[in-house]
Amino acid sequence: MTPTTVILDLDGTLVDSVYVHTLAWRAAFRDVGLEVAAHRLHRLIGMGGDRLVAAAAGDAAEHAVGDQVRDLHKAHLDELFGHVTAADGAVELLVSLRDHGLKVVLASSGDSADTDRLLDLLGEGRAVLDSVITGSQAERSKPDGELLEIALDAVDAETAVVVGDAVWDVQAAHDAGVACIGVLTGGFSEAELRDAGARDVVTSARELAERLDAGGSLLPEDR
Repeated sequence: MTPTTVILDLDGTLVDSVYVHTLAWRAAFRDVGLEVAAHRLHRLIGMGGDRLVAAAAGDAAEHAVGDQVRDLHKAHLDELFGHVTAADGAVELLVSLRDHGLKVVLASSGDSADTDRLLDLLGEGRAVLDSVITGSQAERSKPDGELLEIALDAVDAETAVVVGDAVWDVQAAHDAGVACIGVLTGGFSEAELRDAGARDVVTSARELAERLDAGGSLLPEDR
């Protein structure tokens, strides 16, 4: 069925922030005396922050310094925020989705304050969003599908597709029973996204916008 609603991830999909998050997490772990390789942290970006510390450094680290590391990550992200920009084609994609009559919902694992600040980078694109769902509204973070289920309910979606950049987005979409389109702007490969279950993969938000504007459909079986 042709989707009537598009649920968009934020970090790595609409804003170019994945590598800034990687550096912020690495600095946060170092501050508490833990050395976690950047390449390992990169592969965890997009997972809920409540899960990331244990995934990166083990359950003992989570129990001992989990909240401290998350607070430090936020502080380092504040310091590096000037390096974050809108992703290529993000605004164009949002406008295209609206112009094609689709409901557009943002579902971000970040808290409401960080999400609000990042949305400011999208300029006019922000006004396109029919609803914004943040991590503070869900008890279980990605790769659990709860955040996406809340997003679906927020606009009473009939059929939907998720657009995200990480395998955690794809897994969350699967958990919520929704198809997912992967974008390569988060640094995951096409093979990784497809292996996780992505129905389709595009290079960027711009490619997806251009597909729609050229008369194409969101999902391959609709084209």
